[in-house]
Amino acid sequence: MKISPIRLLTLVATLTLGSLQSPSIATAEEAAKKAEPLKVLLVAGGCCHDYATQTKLLKQGIEERLNAEVTVELSESTTTTARFDIYESDDWAKGYDVIVHDECSANVIERPYVDRILAAHRNGTPAVNLHCAMHSYRWGDFKSPVQPGADNAGWYEMLGLQSTGHGPKLPIDVLSTDSTHPIMKGFENWTTINEELYNNIRVFAGASALIEGKQMMPPNKKQLKQNPDATATESTAVIAWTNHYGPQKTKIFSTSLGHQNDTVADARYMDVVVRGILWVTDNLDADGKANPEVTK
Repeated sequence: MKISPIRLLTLVATLTLGSLQSPSIATAEEAAKKAEPLKVLLVAGGCCHDYATQTKLLKQGIEERLNAEVTVELSESTTTTARFDIYESDDWAKGYDVIVHDECSANVIERPYVDRILAAHRNGTPAVNLHCAMHSYRWGDFKSPVQPGADNAGWYEMLGLQSTGHGPKLPIDVLSTDSTHPIMKGFENWTTINEELYNNIRVFAGASALIEGKQMMPPNKKQLKQNPDATATESTAVIAWTNHYGPQKTKIFSTSLGHQNDTVADARYMDVVVRGILWVTDNLDADGKANPEVTK
């Protein structure tokens, strides 16, 4: 069967156009896939901190460094009883790649409420915990080391470390203790402004220290009364660490730093938080290189 010249030209043009369009379509699909942002939920509020400012700093810092969309759940409460409506749902974490806990809710102690929060992480949703999150959801004799599986151990087991308090606000030397960990690649020691050094009461199995804080503590009035020549003593604590939580070994990263707005705004602090987010979401390789699809 003969094909007319006009029909032949039409067929060739169609095939040529198709061959030109196919890579473009694939490229567009790849770009769209690459542009899909990490879904980050930042939960913040409660006692003792300027969360209105800090949530803005965290959202800006994360979104400047990552291809991420940060949703902020900010409580208007400024007390240790701050609660969050989002936690009232069993599927509260659905649709998010990582939860950033920055709440200060020490006196929220209802087990069903706390269990709903923890269930999401037991079931595989990773978390990054900041500062006063370490002093939230605690009850019973929380000032003594809690035992694994105890009624009041749940939140600490998720964190991987139990802390009960801090000393005065003084500069902290921020020192790497594990230069081999992916989060710590490129990390350089530094010293904070006046900050709070959270103590360590218990470290749980599955937790690994990354950064140590050292703070020189001047003698208090009682010590000076007993010994007028008393000098400052060094206080040391783990201030950043990882954990694997629950049956799925969910990745958790925590840092107890972050009381002051200027600390949260510090690029060195923000870089550590962001690398924690990358690690818990499996976007850091063993050499500490970030997945280019989620970085800027």
